[in-house]
Amino acid sequence: MAEPSRGKLAGKTALITGASSGIGRATALLLAKEGADVALNYLTMPEGAEQAATDIRALGRKALLLKVDVTDQAAVEEMTARTVRELGRLDIFVSSAVFSEREPFTSANMAGFRKTIDVSMWGAYYALRASSNAMIKQGQGGGVVIVSSPHAQIAFPNCMAYNMAKAALDQMGRSAALELLPHRIKVNILYPGWTDTPGERKFFSEEALQEASKGTPMGRLAKI
Repeated sequence: MAEPSRGKLAGKTALITGASSGIGRATALLLAKEGADVALNYLTMPEGAEQAATDIRALGRKALLLKVDVTDQAAVEEMTARTVRELGRLDIFVSSAVFSEREPFTSANMAGFRKTIDVSMWGAYYALRASSNAMIKQGQGGGVVIVSSPHAQIAFPNCMAYNMAKAALDQMGRSAALELLPHRIKVNILYPGWTDTPGERKFFSEEALQEASKGTPMGRLAKI
């Protein structure tokens, strides 16, 4: 094991939802490289979460694996409390967990439609609420990052539930920023460009991604 990093986040603890793949996993590793201990929430892709934890520990940081369904408010609150108990504190929360089904809204399977809203919007809210309360109780400020999407502002077809959820996240983040300011908790909303993640590959073949990415400013998808 490497000696613990003395980066700018040394002594800090972060909780990241959706940390087993994609942007969430990349964020977890980046925060660890900057010196933070990391609690990794996941529900699917356990191998990715376990590998991320291994990589974080190899950097000399602590990693806590938390298999929790973010649509379960009580479980999210216990997950946050466990983070504080086992890692000592909570300074940073990153909301990255999402789910998405893509169908015309007029014929969408309502179970998938509701799950998209429940994970992508309600899950984010439950974790934001629990982590914010932990930071408020700590009384030492903190930071929140809400991973949003162009879907918050652009009405992509066959993505109504996801469009709705991401638009709601934007207002959630703005509202939280105002309410948390007196507690010295900063809130930022992150808008990644089109990124090559397992979530995107759920809907597009390699050939389709390569062709569609030609229309982006860089002519390719973002890599993580």
